[in-house]
Amino acid sequence: RLPTFRSVGDALKDGFDGASRVMMPNTEVEVPAQRNDAAPHRVPRRDRYRFQLRPHNPDHKTPGVKDLVYLESSPGFCEKNPRLGIPGTHGRACNDTSIGVDGCDLMCCGRGYRTETMSVVERCNCTFQWCCEVKCKLCRTEKVVHTCL
Repeated sequence: RLPTFRSVGDALKDGFDGASRVMMPNTEVEVPAQRNDAAPHRVPRRDRYRFQLRPHNPDHKTPGVKDLVYLESSPGFCEKNPRLGIPGTHGRACNDTSIGVDGCDLMCCGRGYRTETMSVVERCNCTFQWCCEVKCKLCRTEKVVHTCL
C-alpha cells in the first residue's frame, strides 16, 4: 500500500528543512568520458557514484544516503536580480496577519510595508439565470492593501 500524499509531502518538507550544504570531494573514482568503444579502464557501474560528500561546514555531520543535500545556496529573492530572473519583492502585495510566506514580515524581507485603503469596484450579488448566464451587480468597496517597500 502506498503512503498518503500528506505523509510523503511531510517527509519531503522535513528533509528540505534539514538539508545540508555539501562539497564534492576530489575523488580517486573518476567517471570516464562518454565513449562509444568498450574501454577496459571503465569504472564498474556499481562503483561509479561511490564518493563521500563532505559537509560544507566541518562542524556538521556527514549526510546519510537518505538525507537531502545541496551544493550551492539559493539566491536571495528579496532584491531584484535580472540575470537570474528574480523580480524581488519591492511593490508586492502581502498579508499583514499571516506568519507564512505571504506575510508582510517575511515577504518584505524586513524592509517594512505600506498600508493603503483603496476604493475597489467588484462584481457582487451574482445570481445564475436559467439558462447559462450569471448576472452580477457592481459594488464599490474599501479594501486595505499592504505593499512591500
